[in-house]
Amino acid sequence: MLEVINDFLSGKVLIVLIVGLGGYFTVRSRFVQLRHFLHMFSVFRESLRNSSDQLSSFQALMLSLAGRVGAGNIAGVGIAVTLGGPGAVFWMWVTALVGMASSFFECSLAQAYKRCDADGQYRGGPSFYIQYGLGKRWLGMVMAVLLLVTFGFAFNGLQSHAVTSSLNDAFGLSTTWSGLGLAVLLAAVFFGGIKRIAAVADLLVPVKTLAYIAVSLYVIVLQFDQVPHMFATIVRSAFGLDPVFGGLLGSAIVMGVKRGVFANEAGLGSAPNVAAVAQVEHPVAQGVVQAFSVFLDTFVICTCTALVILLSGFYTPGFEGDGIALTQNSLAAVVGEWGRVFISVALSLFVFTSILYNYYLGENNLRFLIGDNRKAVLVYRAIVLVLIFWGAVENLETVFAFADITMTLLAFVNLIALAMLFKIGLRLLRDYDAQRTAGIKIPVFDARQFADLDLDPKAWPVPAEPTSVAQTEAALPTQR
Repeated sequence: MLEVINDFLSGKVLIVLIVGLGGYFTVRSRFVQLRHFLHMFSVFRESLRNSSDQLSSFQALMLSLAGRVGAGNIAGVGIAVTLGGPGAVFWMWVTALVGMASSFFECSLAQAYKRCDADGQYRGGPSFYIQYGLGKRWLGMVMAVLLLVTFGFAFNGLQSHAVTSSLNDAFGLSTTWSGLGLAVLLAAVFFGGIKRIAAVADLLVPVKTLAYIAVSLYVIVLQFDQVPHMFATIVRSAFGLDPVFGGLLGSAIVMGVKRGVFANEAGLGSAPNVAAVAQVEHPVAQGVVQAFSVFLDTFVICTCTALVILLSGFYTPGFEGDGIALTQNSLAAVVGEWGRVFISVALSLFVFTSILYNYYLGENNLRFLIGDNRKAVLVYRAIVLVLIFWGAVENLETVFAFADITMTLLAFVNLIALAMLFKIGLRLLRDYDAQRTAGIKIPVFDARQFADLDLDPKAWPVPAEPTSVAQTEAALPTQR
């Protein structure tokens, strides 16, 4: 029954929602992800500077990449290619392209509607912009429960199972002991709160990402003469034009969208939870940074995995096996046995940081539901650690199927909320664009220009400098 429901939701509803609404956001925003693409790099550079006690935009980016760049980039791509053929990669790109617009708006709104808690730290996410933007507390609670169940519980078990299985295949390590070791290491970070989680993400995310890209590029360079042909195969297969993969057209679309969403999470409502904790001058700045993270996740890292698989010669149509084994064997076929070891180590790092991210999403939404109840948070941490160990030693196929369903429901609730708040998102974008057009290098958000919105004055105090368009033009000599 779960499989039937999941096939309907992810095979029909999810495609319409993600691609349809993402395309709508793209067109209405005049292709914001393309217009601001080069600007993303300057905002990224600026995000490295932070002198406040809050998390920086760069730290929020690293934390979101900790979640986006996970098992989905290795195992998920392998599954997509196995079941959908090379054409699935093309539909992953399409999902990411429109998903960049969805991520831009959901993260900009999360910044605008964030709240300052009793400890002086920012909190936000879909539940917050649903409650304070739409005035629907009950729907925000539904969203919080879905996020808590999907990321806080189910996906943590999935990630744990992926890494312990990989370590067992590569090194013969017992899943029991590796699962226990994983739980202990994670507990040490969980109990340090968001700042320790962000500090660990700051360290591990760049290392794991750059190392994985470097090894993938090595494989690609070794067979560079085959790369143009492989890209052509991906495009032809996406439209059923390749005779070898012609029968996989439907599967290519479904698996490409489904695994693409699982990998980059654009539109799911997960990334806004961490995007909201950053200290930025304008909500749109964090939206731009988070759109960049979708690009990096799918167009760079997922494409690297796909090319490693397709160029290796190991993959053949009708391959039977899981996505991790396909990626491991593909890399080993090119570079030797150390490639299998490298994938296991890379996956371990990917999973470790993803679980930290998933844990924070759950805690953030638990606090939304019940407030700052420290006993409840301790119980939540204990449950997550138990599920991590349980997922390491058990094959939780039913739990995974249930998580796919709740993930689709997350996308449904979040994207509908985004559609209803889209005009506000456009107002934020126009304010940001107007300041940049007027010559302001770093646009500043003035909450007085949005007095009709239910914003937190502690999160958005009145800026010292004028920021309306008219005032900005008058202030240009000192602002340039």
